[in-house]
Amino acid sequence: MATWDEVVATAKELPGVEESTSYKTPSLKAGGKVLARLRTEAEGGLALVCAMEEKEALLASGDPAFFTTSHYDGYGYILVDLDKVDGAQLRELIEEAWRIKAPAKLRKEFDAR
Repeated sequence: MATWDEVVATAKELPGVEESTSYKTPSLKAGGKVLARLRTEAEGGLALVCAMEEKEALLASGDPAFFTTSHYDGYGYILVDLDKVDGAQLRELIEEAWRIKAPAKLRKEFDAR
């Protein structure tokens, strides 16, 4: 179980993450690129960038924390039910989303620590 505030705190541990908006909803960006967005649509959830292979694996796992809608078909975004997701797994997914969107310079600085 997680909250948007916990998602923000986790993401802000990564270099260059900033709070913003996307489609008039709270979002997180790295290098000006959206890596996560809190959805206000009827299905709710957190839209989180991920590799297509990861998305397919999460959906195939049957874990009720992960879902999608037809809007996201063919796109590297997984929808996450914050009330059902495991905190450690969410942390990993946030870092993976950051690695996809963050500029190479930020990734190198982070990995050098």
